[in-house]
Amino acid sequence: MTKKMSISTSKTSLVLLLCQIISALDVPLDSKLLEELSQPPTITQQSPKDYIVDPRENIVIQCEAKGKPPPSFSWTRNGTHFDIDKDAQVTMKPNSGTLVINIMNGGKAEAYEGVYQCTARNERGAAISNNIVVRPSRSPLWTKEKLEPNHVREGDSLVLHCRPPVGLPPPIIFWMDNAFQRLPQSERVSQGLNGDLYFSNVQPEDTREDYICYARFNHTQTIQQKQPISVKVFSMDSLNDTIAANLSDTDIFGAKPVTERQPVLLTPTGSTSTKVELRGNVLLLECIAAGLPTPVIRWIKEGGELPANRTFFENFKKTLKIIDVSEADSGNYKCIARNALGSVHHVISVTVKAAPYWITAPRNLVLSPGEDGTLICRANGNPKPSISWLANGVPIAIAPEDPSRKVDGDTIIFSHVQERSSAVYQCNASNEYGYLLANAFVNVLAEPPRILTPANKLYQVIADSPALLDCAYFGSPKPEIEWFKGVKGSILRGNEYVFHDNGTLEIPVAQKNNAGTYTCVARNELGKIQNEVQLEIKDPTMIIKQPEYKVIQRYGQVSFECIIKHDSTLLPTVTWLKDNDELPDDERFLVGKDNLTIMNVTDKDDGTYTCIVNTTLDSVSASAVLTVVARPNPPFDLELTGQLERSIDLSWLPGDENNSPITSFVIEFEDALHEPGVWRYQTEVPGSQTTAQLKLSPYVNYSFRVIAVNRIGRSQPSEPSEQYLTKSASPDENPANVQGIGSEPDNLVITWEPLKGFQSNGPGLQYKVSWRQKDVDDEWTSVIVANVSKYIVSGTPTFVPYEVKVQALNDLGYAPEPSEVIGHSGEDLPMVAPGNVQVHVINSTLAKVHWDPVPLKSVRGHLQGYKVYYWKVQSLSRRSRRHVEKKILTFRGNKTFGMLPGLEPYSSYKLNVRVVNGKGEGPASPDKVFKTPEGVPSSPSFLKITNPTLDSLTLEWGSPTHPNGVLTSYTLKFQPINNTHELGPLVEIRIPANESSLILKNLNYSTRYKFYFNAQTSVGSGSQITEEAVTIMDEAGILRPAVGAGKGYSEILFATSPVMHTVRPTFYKVQPLYPRIRNVTTAAAETYANISWEYEGPDHANFYVEYGVAGSKEDWKKEIVNGSRSFFVLKGLTPGTAYKVRVGAEGLSGFRSSEDVFETGPAMASRQVDIATQGWFIGLMCAVALLILILLIVCFIRRNKGGKYPVKEKEDAHADPEIQPMKEDDGTFGEYSDAEDHKPLKKGSRTPSDRTVKKEDSDDSLVDYGEGVNGQFNEDGSFIGQYSGKKEKEPAEGNESSEAPSPVNAMNSFV
Repeated sequence: MTKKMSISTSKTSLVLLLCQIISALDVPLDSKLLEELSQPPTITQQSPKDYIVDPRENIVIQCEAKGKPPPSFSWTRNGTHFDIDKDAQVTMKPNSGTLVINIMNGGKAEAYEGVYQCTARNERGAAISNNIVVRPSRSPLWTKEKLEPNHVREGDSLVLHCRPPVGLPPPIIFWMDNAFQRLPQSERVSQGLNGDLYFSNVQPEDTREDYICYARFNHTQTIQQKQPISVKVFSMDSLNDTIAANLSDTDIFGAKPVTERQPVLLTPTGSTSTKVELRGNVLLLECIAAGLPTPVIRWIKEGGELPANRTFFENFKKTLKIIDVSEADSGNYKCIARNALGSVHHVISVTVKAAPYWITAPRNLVLSPGEDGTLICRANGNPKPSISWLANGVPIAIAPEDPSRKVDGDTIIFSHVQERSSAVYQCNASNEYGYLLANAFVNVLAEPPRILTPANKLYQVIADSPALLDCAYFGSPKPEIEWFKGVKGSILRGNEYVFHDNGTLEIPVAQKNNAGTYTCVARNELGKIQNEVQLEIKDPTMIIKQPEYKVIQRYGQVSFECIIKHDSTLLPTVTWLKDNDELPDDERFLVGKDNLTIMNVTDKDDGTYTCIVNTTLDSVSASAVLTVVARPNPPFDLELTGQLERSIDLSWLPGDENNSPITSFVIEFEDALHEPGVWRYQTEVPGSQTTAQLKLSPYVNYSFRVIAVNRIGRSQPSEPSEQYLTKSASPDENPANVQGIGSEPDNLVITWEPLKGFQSNGPGLQYKVSWRQKDVDDEWTSVIVANVSKYIVSGTPTFVPYEVKVQALNDLGYAPEPSEVIGHSGEDLPMVAPGNVQVHVINSTLAKVHWDPVPLKSVRGHLQGYKVYYWKVQSLSRRSRRHVEKKILTFRGNKTFGMLPGLEPYSSYKLNVRVVNGKGEGPASPDKVFKTPEGVPSSPSFLKITNPTLDSLTLEWGSPTHPNGVLTSYTLKFQPINNTHELGPLVEIRIPANESSLILKNLNYSTRYKFYFNAQTSVGSGSQITEEAVTIMDEAGILRPAVGAGKGYSEILFATSPVMHTVRPTFYKVQPLYPRIRNVTTAAAETYANISWEYEGPDHANFYVEYGVAGSKEDWKKEIVNGSRSFFVLKGLTPGTAYKVRVGAEGLSGFRSSEDVFETGPAMASRQVDIATQGWFIGLMCAVALLILILLIVCFIRRNKGGKYPVKEKEDAHADPEIQPMKEDDGTFGEYSDAEDHKPLKKGSRTPSDRTVKKEDSDDSLVDYGEGVNGQFNEDGSFIGQYSGKKEKEPAEGNESSEAPSPVNAMNSFV
């Protein structure tokens, strides 16, 4: 099997191109490996075969080669050895075969002209370069010649010959004048391929004396100039003048005028010619013709077509250019020159020959000892090239014999090669047009396996993508490659893997389970080696929210989303493109993390936007189109056609629709005669229509404009059309909205809507107003009035029907007969009041009134209805009069009854009825008196609960604002509520109507109650008012108002401690209807205050307390409450200061409670007297100490005498527990002590003002309730103490509750 691999070369790596028929080796591009392997020389760089040099500069003939070991170089010149050591002007570059011939230091380039060939040689063979023909460039001067002026008759052809000197390489020719300006060329005047300047026909403007041909020699960078050529063109007019001046009047004279001529070819000459061109070159064919008029050139290929994509026309189609010609381009090419008088043609027979070109060039061959191989050298050309072989630069026929080599024409076959078979072979293919020379070496190597892929190389691929694991290897003979998964895994086989000849392992669809360590093993008969690589599988990058198609109005804002998901170990970069190019450098484009926003969108933003997400392993993209729409551009180019008296055709061209199709066109007109500057609607046509026939009115000076409409809106109006004045005519229509209505009882006012200016149809617009009384045999009375809108007829009877009509007329005649309308003369007030007024009381708030209709004649106008006036005289329950406020109800039409709603119960009313017409109201009927019965009362005006105690509450209320009758009693209902809004049993009490307060006793301690209170009359119960209140916990815990405190602190409610009552009542769940914060209470000390509140609403509310100095404009201070507690302690307050406070919840739309005001206590040096600093106490203590000392002395004396002294009894007799000094840290504040544990005292007990508790006032000692500190609270008001397990000395009154204290009650018990 033949394997082919193309390997490029570079300065740092060795590149080999290998080919074999049976089992040739591929040498990897590994610089380290290539440095270690022996190889024959290879020519890497050489000068061109035809090497033209600048004779003024040093000659550098290049020859670079590579090999192992590095090759040595030698040269031949003109077929013989060139000894560079004997020529001081010639040197060879170090480590190179490149020759440098020093011309700039005295050498002559012509002396080194010749054919050079380089040989690169090492121990494994020799490579040779092409034959390099070195020739110096030549730029000879123009030969001296005498140029005669060219005198040419106008219209004749002319050729100006350049004939440049022969140079090497040939020069580039161009024509210029003395000012170094290129001479203009055209179809008439042009330069040929040979450099001559051709005139198909001369014109007078061609006369000049500075036609100069220039030759530019690029190699020497020189320009040679020919002597200027003079051309003088004689016109026929000037020639006739000259002849006439030299001949007598009797002579016949006159030159022929300029004669037109059919084409004649100036180049090439004759009818046929031949052309030979080499394959791959550019074919140039030229035809230049003379003639007048100037001929036009056309090219064809006989029997075929000119090759597409390779054919070009130059020099005004006078030159046919075909690039990269091949044998197929051979044939006959005809050029045809044609003008108005005829044509001429020329056939050029083209033959394409070919210098040799490669079909199969020989390739370098690397073999192992004992292997076979083949070198193939196949070339083609026209004529067929001959093939010859060389070995190490020597013809193979005379080269040393090699038994493994056999030459068979263009092929060399190698069999069972050995290391001595290494050599460089040259293949030469040549014909008469050139030659090809190629070097190809045979390198026989014996090498153990080597793995060139780095150890533990990491490969990262995207899941579901191919994974290619490299195992670049080399060995000779060629090693076998095996792959294993893991270090000790089994060999990989099966369809899941693809094993490439270069050692690469391919996993076509890599999955997560393919990740891991892979081992590559290479072995041949000389050894074995292995290598491990790592494979990681990454999640693919995805766009999970792609940009979407957007339609946006101009100057709007649009945003494209591009939300991605990617492997956490890969760092993506997001790039946005517009129309596959970078985004414009415009600050309106804002690129965010996952979006692109375009501000102030303009038309140029229209296009396709692409989001490209790149990682080091993959790339994804998504695109969306942005369409920018806007109102259409205005139509333009309005044109009026088909002008008639009553119609005209209007056409227009639509403007740009701006990406939103035009749905319609609105046509407006201006009447410059009657309403200049005012544009009115004419008609509207579909958006697909660009013409409209418009109806016209007489005597109007029209101009039109068009407005385009699309989905976005209306365009600006177009420019107005030209004006068109229609002829006058009599009016087509009469005034509209004619009415006859009297303004006074004795007149008739006739009004109408005047015609607009364009409706007048002509000058002199007036109106003919006619009227006559209806149902009376009267003639029409008419009057002609100017262009007004009303006419008043006086002296008419009151409210009489009239027939009225108004007709338009102008200077050309009357409008059609108008239609008649019925009107009435003026109205007067009604004369008669309604009679037989009756009132039927339906209930306490509603009555029905009846009356008899008045005669229609007495109405004296249009009957509009009846009005009922009614008013309250007095309330029957209060017997007190008040300001009379009359109410009016209107009943439309000829009704004879009506309902009076909204009456007040138990009241006396009066009413009367009046008839109403267009003029006003008639006289009132006599007043009718009626009374409403009793109704249910309104709710009590207030309900206030004061003086809470352990078991009682005081209720005060106000009577209903509207008793609506005689109050008979009040009803009070109440029931307890627990902290989960459950209701207990309902208790109902009847209270006499003359009571305004009530004390409720025998209530539960520390319990919230809900009260329902309403009033009754004999009709029933009124609406109720509700309120809530809490019984207190401990009377000792109630704060007295601080000094200077405002009114209302006696109403602050305090909860009791739940240690009494044993029966738990039944409760019913009640859900609050809406969240609210109510009953905000405060208890203030000198520098802090306890704030508590009640909350009804959803759970998990976040409370906060806001406070500030009352009356101050400073901002509220805010404290956040921890958790969802309903109490808080404000600290750091100023003593003796009034504060405002409110409570809010952040989680519930930010609602707050109402404000409360409290005042801190005044600053005091000490709330208690420190008796330790009192003089009498110090003296008493001194006396006691002296007494004890005396007693000890006496006791000591008695003990020494054997007697006993009852000290213990004496101490017990003198102990006095009644007076206990209070400490600052005993938990008290304000003016009340709290030395105990907030345990309730016996009912009815009070704390004396001297801060002591007398034994006879309470049987509950401190010892029975544990230490007092157990009942203290933290600063935030939370209860931290626990009751001791000791029992009370005697049971308390009432039922005991085992319920734990609620946070509200606990807080209230603290304050």
